[in-house]
Amino acid sequence: MNTTSCEPEGPTVRWDRGWRRYIFPAFWLVYLGQTVAGVQKHSTGAAAAAGYTIVGCFAVGYLLALQRGMDRRPRSFWVLYGLGFALTAVECVFAHQDALAFLVYLSVLTVATRRPVVIVVATLGYATAAIALPPLVTSWHAAADWDLGITLVLVAFALLGFFKIIDANEALAAARAEVARLAAENERSRIARDLHDLLGHSLTTITVKAGLARRLAERGEDDRARAEIAEVEQLSRRTLGDVRAAVSAHRELTLAGELATGREVLRAAGIIAELPASVAEVDQDVEELFGWVVREGLTNVIRHSRATHVRITLGARSLEIADDGRGGVAPAGNGLRGVRERVEALRGRLHVAGRADGFVLRVDVPAPATVPARDLSRAP
Repeated sequence: MNTTSCEPEGPTVRWDRGWRRYIFPAFWLVYLGQTVAGVQKHSTGAAAAAGYTIVGCFAVGYLLALQRGMDRRPRSFWVLYGLGFALTAVECVFAHQDALAFLVYLSVLTVATRRPVVIVVATLGYATAAIALPPLVTSWHAAADWDLGITLVLVAFALLGFFKIIDANEALAAARAEVARLAAENERSRIARDLHDLLGHSLTTITVKAGLARRLAERGEDDRARAEIAEVEQLSRRTLGDVRAAVSAHRELTLAGELATGREVLRAAGIIAELPASVAEVDQDVEELFGWVVREGLTNVIRHSRATHVRITLGARSLEIADDGRGGVAPAGNGLRGVRERVEALRGRLHVAGRADGFVLRVDVPAPATVPARDLSRAP
């Protein structure tokens, strides 16, 4: 059965899960070396140890917060974001202006929020702090860091594109999963519909022929009874092949074949059949559909109508099955539902009606839209 489905992961390594998802972001922590150098330069002893510890805590918190942001887990993300902001402020004591390198990573986390207003306000605020804060703190003896300010803005813009790609990939994965689900659901519906149509008709025919064979045997007409049983055997084998073909989506059904089969089963049921002698006038694109309609329609006639006469009328794109049975309301079963689905797939119309003198099932399928030919006589 050819169905579209999500492939199982099996033993394949998924680099976007578990600890492996931290490898790529961890590469960029190398730029924290600037802060480490600042701690080494501006602090000694316990102060230096505290500065190095803050760098390590910030790196771990950044990696965790980034993954929480990508997973859209806002509560833990904002807790880690606030921790990173606090560590940045404290690190300024030990690394002075070099602690502002943390702002680059905070800018990345800000973009991970996917909130335009937050991104713009925070990025401009961090850039302003990177430029204005060093000269304002006189004990640092540092100038405005324009390079860091510009870097923060550029990083924010670059990460915007990066997260757009991530969001697009997630939407694509969701769309593929939905397509796979719909394909599997459609395939299940197709198989259920086909099996109902195949087995409903075939089992009805087998039942009718088996009953006829029993009656013939009771009357001593053994030769005719054996002939009917032989046909039952052939039909059973053919039905088995049809079921296998339906499951593998490689069945073939023809209108002429269904009319011939219908003639035999109606004869076995004792119903007079007035069927078309030829299907030549039927358009080729609706032949298979009409074959399914004939199969289901005649199955319902034999099962429910108690008719003595059935007439099938064919047109180029129309089909009508009328009987002189008890009429009434159309049976609300899977068979007619399946026929309606097939008809509507070709933009056709199914009409079923019970009358005082029987039952009518009619199908009309419009001609496919045609493109008017170009008038070559007016060509220059």
